[in-house]
Amino acid sequence: MSPKVGPGFDPAHREEVARLFWDAFGAKLRLPLGRTERAVRYIARTLDPAHAISATEGGALLGVAGLKTSQGGLLSGRGSDLTAVYGPLGALWRGAMLTLYDRPVEPGALLMDGLFVAQGARGRGVGTALLAAVAERARAEGFAEVRLDVVDGNRARALYEREGFRPAGRIEAGWLGPLLGFRGATTMRRPMG
Repeated sequence: MSPKVGPGFDPAHREEVARLFWDAFGAKLRLPLGRTERAVRYIARTLDPAHAISATEGGALLGVAGLKTSQGGLLSGRGSDLTAVYGPLGALWRGAMLTLYDRPVEPGALLMDGLFVAQGARGRGVGTALLAAVAERARAEGFAEVRLDVVDGNRARALYEREGFRPAGRIEAGWLGPLLGFRGATTMRRPMG
């Protein structure tokens, strides 16, 4: 059975999407978002299904690709969301820290803002199916390319290269590397033409 891939995600999967996101990116977000339960609560609160493509099989969530455009991104949190989960003081410094992770959108480029697959679904073509759906959406919405940033050491880079993404720049974390949880990242682009 091949995965069913489509826009958004089932509202019943909101917390599961948040947990998968945290499993994939928690190591680099641990400092600003803290302990798992609070972080997952914040992520679940801020997920925007309009900026997601999900893969399911028999109703089970297999994986999600997050997208970011000028209209928003997969995590579309506001200061009020941080305050609701972390309190006013916690929201203040966390909000400032989260800006270090922000990646701006560019005209003509659909920014892929995370790809994460459930542990038991890895190696079954879910990531490939999600990337194909991202490319299809980019074409349908008139984007010239899909852009992503992959941190050093992320095994998904091989998948991105197989699917037509090419290195197009480098982002160095510099002295913030130990705080952010990575030394740098490679910007990769896949033209839609």
